[in-house]
Amino acid sequence: MIEIIRIPALSDNYIWLAHDPESGETVVIDPAEAEPVLAAAADRGWAITQIWNTHWHPDHVGGNAAIKAATGCTITGPAAESDRIATLDVLVSGGDEVRMGKVQADVIDVPAHTSGHIAYHLPEEHCIFVGDTLFAMGCGRLFEGTPEQMFDNMTRLAALPGDTMVYCAHEYTQSNGRYALAAEPGNADIVARMAKVDAMRLRGEATVPTTIALERATNPFMRAASAAELAERRAAKDSFRG
Repeated sequence: MIEIIRIPALSDNYIWLAHDPESGETVVIDPAEAEPVLAAAADRGWAITQIWNTHWHPDHVGGNAAIKAATGCTITGPAAESDRIATLDVLVSGGDEVRMGKVQADVIDVPAHTSGHIAYHLPEEHCIFVGDTLFAMGCGRLFEGTPEQMFDNMTRLAALPGDTMVYCAHEYTQSNGRYALAAEPGNADIVARMAKVDAMRLRGEATVPTTIALERATNPFMRAASAAELAERRAAKDSFRG
């Protein structure tokens, strides 16, 4: 099994560092900045061999160049956004595969937050790196896509096995949960989850990764019955001040 380390960065970003003990490969997913990643890898004696980007936003690719300069790693990212990520070596789209040693990751197209956003699903490891598409009790803003695209994303992700660990890129759970309570006030699962989340944040603890099963039960965007309902909920969340 691979080891996955969470690295806090910037104000609320999480960078993920995945290590395959068998091959010795180490992959950085969405490095917002380089310094904490290089330090975390050095502390563990891990040699960074790859970076996987999910989309072009600066808080997901900001560390690419410096990490590559320090390690000589290969950088993989969305072909559809190659004009906006200057450091890419390998271009991938939905249906492609990438590997960390023998560990396979399937590339899934999940446009909406950005037009070429992708996710990396590692089925044998029961995990997925989703960037800013799916959050704990939330989804990404529709900066470059449509509610229909995000609804399709939620439907596809919801179909994954319930024990799939979801590694998203921000600590948004508490604010997402406040909106989820407003969107589905009768959902006891959300009430119970928020009690745990509030307690965790009070202790300064991270609330991700999450799981597909937990999101099916508590995420108002994954639970939307249609693209129209998702659009209504996304618009409401964008202006929510609860």
